[in-house]
Amino acid sequence: MSAVGIIANPASGKDIRRLVAYGSVFDNNEKVNIVRRVVLGLDAMGVREVVFMPDYFGIGVRAMEDLEVSLKASFLAMKREGTAEDSVRAAEILNRMGVACIVTLGGDGTNRVVAKTCADTPLLPISTGTNNVFPFMVEGTLAGMAAGVAALNRSSRTEFISQAPRLEIRRNGQMVDIALIDVVVSKPGFVASRALWDVSELQEIFLSRAEPEHIGFSSVGGLITGLAKGNGQGVYIRIGPGPHQVKAPIAPGLIRWVPVKSYRVFKPGEPIPLAHLPAMIALDGERERIEGKQNQVTVELNPCGPWVVDIPRALRKASDQGLFLNNNHKEVG
Repeated sequence: MSAVGIIANPASGKDIRRLVAYGSVFDNNEKVNIVRRVVLGLDAMGVREVVFMPDYFGIGVRAMEDLEVSLKASFLAMKREGTAEDSVRAAEILNRMGVACIVTLGGDGTNRVVAKTCADTPLLPISTGTNNVFPFMVEGTLAGMAAGVAALNRSSRTEFISQAPRLEIRRNGQMVDIALIDVVVSKPGFVASRALWDVSELQEIFLSRAEPEHIGFSSVGGLITGLAKGNGQGVYIRIGPGPHQVKAPIAPGLIRWVPVKSYRVFKPGEPIPLAHLPAMIALDGERERIEGKQNQVTVELNPCGPWVVDIPRALRKASDQGLFLNNNHKEVG
């Protein structure tokens, strides 16, 4: 049976949206508790090894303290910088190791950087961030059990994993970055606090998912033209005075009227050029890139993004296989 990797981002759930909006502070001690429950779920399913990304808070180390499990815990021998590059590097190493799946703790931003290098290794994302369209709100125990099912069923895992789309940012035809949920173009400025929340700065929004039940900038598309999950299309929105205004929850507790100049649904493989340059580009809720006038910058939807473990389907698969039954048990009496 293959090992399972865990990447827990100690910085998720702590950005400036706790000051400008009403986002919950996701305490690292609670992340430790979630990871403990994930490990207990893995152990119960018979997983023999879990491999952690090391981090400055020591989430994995603390989670394993005095934990009575049979599995072996190890930590990646990698340089730790205390930045998002740690997650990028850890995902690349775990993929090379051939782990069955990578359990992530974070929000859309955390999973975006992991998806850059995890290749075909499936992700099982647990929500501990601010904007959480990509990861699941799930009990850690169930997440660990589902990850265990992925480790037990590598040959038939196509029954409970699916490929999520991604948005590709291309400069002069070359891909330079990705987003899993949204690419938001705003007026040029400084990266500064990274998180984006000021509607007056917005110019364009590109979405891989537009479902009305989500929060963040994807909610703008979801509340204009809600698309079913897995429909295979994206939404492009031009912000500004026009025929529409949409009341959208762009951050926890931050509900704003967003003026919409125009919008349309677009298909995979269709490169859409940015209408505003120079510009600041935010990826999955965080300002990442500044692009100047001299370049042609496009955004394109690619349906072949990261593979993701479907937790209900994985547990149903295990149930169908009888993995939760002890058929040798005899009743006494």
